[in-house]
Amino acid sequence: MSTLDDADATDRAIINGFQGGFPVCDAPFDAAAAALRSADVSITAEQLRDRIRSLDDAGILTRFGPLINAEAIGGTATLVATHVPDDQFDENVELINDHREVAHNYERAHDQLNVWFVVSVGDADRVETVLDEIERETGQPTYNMPKQQEFRVEAKFPIDGPLRDAPIDCTDRGPSPKPTDRTDITADERDLLLEIQDGLPITPQPYATVATEIDRTPSWVRETIARFRAEGKIRRIGVVPNHYALGYTENGMTVWDVPDDRLADVGPAIAELEFVTHCYERPRHDDVWPYNFFAMTHGRSESESDARIRTVEERMGEFWAVTDEDWTTLFSTSVLKKTGIRLDERLNASVDSP
Repeated sequence: MSTLDDADATDRAIINGFQGGFPVCDAPFDAAAAALRSADVSITAEQLRDRIRSLDDAGILTRFGPLINAEAIGGTATLVATHVPDDQFDENVELINDHREVAHNYERAHDQLNVWFVVSVGDADRVETVLDEIERETGQPTYNMPKQQEFRVEAKFPIDGPLRDAPIDCTDRGPSPKPTDRTDITADERDLLLEIQDGLPITPQPYATVATEIDRTPSWVRETIARFRAEGKIRRIGVVPNHYALGYTENGMTVWDVPDDRLADVGPAIAELEFVTHCYERPRHDDVWPYNFFAMTHGRSESESDARIRTVEERMGEFWAVTDEDWTTLFSTSVLKKTGIRLDERLNASVDSP
């Protein structure tokens, strides 16, 4: 199964119910299965594990476990755009992707800036070095667009089926540590994040399994993960869907030239829209890029995508007189690289001094 065609109501309930809110307790699958049964989904803990494993193996999920907020654990990441001529496309994309600091890379439909990639580094000063190297290798300028304000990062993808509008929240099943204001991390915390960055083991006691791997106690692992969630270092814990496999194939990055004095009102208003998965302020670039507001939308058809983008436009229109010249949509046409944000360098840079 590589699409939802073979997914039954129980699979759909798991995907809808647990894109967050998964418990951090000794036997989390027992608690999660009990919560599903309370929502009229008949399932045991063992069946829940088996179904999550099957969904993961089939590519319906990209992983199961925490969604780590890379920005909150140190280092920096930035969005970069460039132009790659058709007759140099494969060669230049390979040069860009060969940089270990480049994580995601997408081709997007745009006359000037058709390749968009993310650079992730432990030291913010290294961004300029990487971009200088890419410019020298490709012969093309790059346009750095670091996030200036974050209004929403949600990336949840509900599907037709049970629990679509009623996700399950089991965050109270486990420790409730108080968040700290620490910006650094310990060596043990680094080891924990590196161990879970690609997902949790699908075992009866996944946090105990992680504890064995890093030579810590299960209670310490649970306490630390729960605290990281409270502090925002972990955005949420649960199933992380592959949105393409769920049918969300129309992925549009709408970009807007919002008057600077309206951003404080526009950002939260657009962030309220359920289908906007990412929403940021980013810098303009004179004579090349007039847009300062990015909103990512996803649709399961061209008509659904268009309707959602028009809804964003209507909401924008509540704050200023929007014209067609004030915005555009860049659709992703191909995935050029998707390795995920590299955490090792960033975590090592964040470890506190002994």
